[in-house]
Amino acid sequence: MKIKPMNDRVLVLRVAEEQKTAGGIIIPDTAKEKPQEGKVISVGSGKMGDDGKRTALEVKAGDRVLFSKYAGSEIKIDGVEHIFMREDDILGILE
Repeated sequence: MKIKPMNDRVLVLRVAEEQKTAGGIIIPDTAKEKPQEGKVISVGSGKMGDDGKRTALEVKAGDRVLFSKYAGSEIKIDGVEHIFMREDDILGILE
């Protein structure tokens, strides 16, 4: 299934988090927090300004990003959990 986000929305796939701590302790599933890092899968066409022109998004498909903890709406696409969020919820691009 292919989805194209609208306007300033971005489709992100969460990146799997490390299963162990630095000291070698294995973290059980019940104690894990959802990662705040992901890979941009698809982006919208940009935000519509007051002057009627579209402002292009700074992120593009393939970027690794950090986003706020409660950002966006979680959806499942082909059994895989993704997040729809606004570009404003993205804190930064990892290089």
